[in-house]
Amino acid sequence: MASPRRVVLIACGSYNPVTNMHLRMFELARDSMNRTGRFKVIGGVISPVGDQYEKKDLQPAKHRCNMLRESLTSSDWIRMDTWECEQPSWSRTALVLRHHQAILDGAATNNTNNPAPSKRRRREVNRDYINEDDNANHNIRNKSDNSVNLRLLCGADLLESFGTPGLWSEEDIEYIVGKHGLVCITREGSDPRKFIYESDVLTKYEDNIHILTEWIHNDISSTKIRRSLRRGDSVKYLLQDCVIDYVNKHGLYGTTVDKKMEQDQPNTSKKQMSKKSDKNVSESYKQRKRTGMRRL
Repeated sequence: MASPRRVVLIACGSYNPVTNMHLRMFELARDSMNRTGRFKVIGGVISPVGDQYEKKDLQPAKHRCNMLRESLTSSDWIRMDTWECEQPSWSRTALVLRHHQAILDGAATNNTNNPAPSKRRRREVNRDYINEDDNANHNIRNKSDNSVNLRLLCGADLLESFGTPGLWSEEDIEYIVGKHGLVCITREGSDPRKFIYESDVLTKYEDNIHILTEWIHNDISSTKIRRSLRRGDSVKYLLQDCVIDYVNKHGLYGTTVDKKMEQDQPNTSKKQMSKKSDKNVSESYKQRKRTGMRRL
């Protein structure tokens, strides 16, 4: 029997702010793909868009990334990557996937719009994407017959957006679905297979589209979260507590800055807070290393 194909899931979006459902999607996708016996999900990547992405109420990337970083401290297999939001201009999803696949392949790219990752960068990501057991049995850079497949994790709305005239180029759709493939999470009542049938390019690569249904209905969206925050309504249990604290501390999405949180550390400068954060991250990494876990 052939060995399961190793997969890294990647999700792109604004994460404005990151919700529990954004993170839940990764867990659902990993369970569903691993259950087939044909795949083994070894990592997950969240890639937030940059500030150049023109969207109403989009908070600066530094805030969105900080909230993501806080929300992922409890995960040992999902990581945030800031490459996309560090680019000088908005990056198409196809370019983001090409960048990450180049890292996984350990190969440089000649695309001038998508600079080749440095050796150090490839080494760091290859290390983080593969846990110790995988690394002992497989070498991502030397085993061409056991390469890692980067798959785009999305909701049914993104799949259906492929049919919106002028929104996606046919070339990008063919590259994303043909080269990488999709893991599409849908809801009861939607019919992505009908949409695939009606699209020639999606039908051509339908074997690369893994569809799963979220049976536990949870209609959480960043748009509704922002609306609730503007109105002063509670969003507890919709966002992680650390994200809610960050929103209140910085007065994001129309909230009032929590003066009490500011007064908790009256004599702490931004530089001191940064050093403390770096120390905590370092200690956390050492602890994961001792227990055989890798932060992704």
